[in-house]
Amino acid sequence: ISGGSKTSVGGYAEPEPDDAKSEQFDVSDTRTLDEVVKWLMELGYIPSFCTACYREGRTGDRFMSLCKSKQISNCCHPNALMTLMEYLQDYASPETKKVGLELIQKELENIPSEKVKRLTEEHLADIVNGQRDFRF
Repeated sequence: ISGGSKTSVGGYAEPEPDDAKSEQFDVSDTRTLDEVVKWLMELGYIPSFCTACYREGRTGDRFMSLCKSKQISNCCHPNALMTLMEYLQDYASPETKKVGLELIQKELENIPSEKVKRLTEEHLADIVNGQRDFRF
């Protein structure tokens, strides 16, 4: 799923041309990112904007060791919730924000480590207060 995708050359850097022929191909899904995010959350999924593993160098063997030790849920799940909160605070419509805040509250209970859960709650509050870029 790729909400809000543009396929015209320079589509993200320049205003959308009035000419529909500038698109390279038809994605057939004209929903906005906000609509897709809300839809996914209503289905019970957590839309994640997380790039923490790449930014922390957790790729290849380092990523696999987190998976094999089952510690990935103490990284990915909280990171998904925090990046979702950033989206909700910065870009979401009021309706999407309401659905997302409810989902985040419910999903906090699924973080296995109490320490990670507490830190996630603190970071979520910090995000609401304007801070950004937290990650595990």
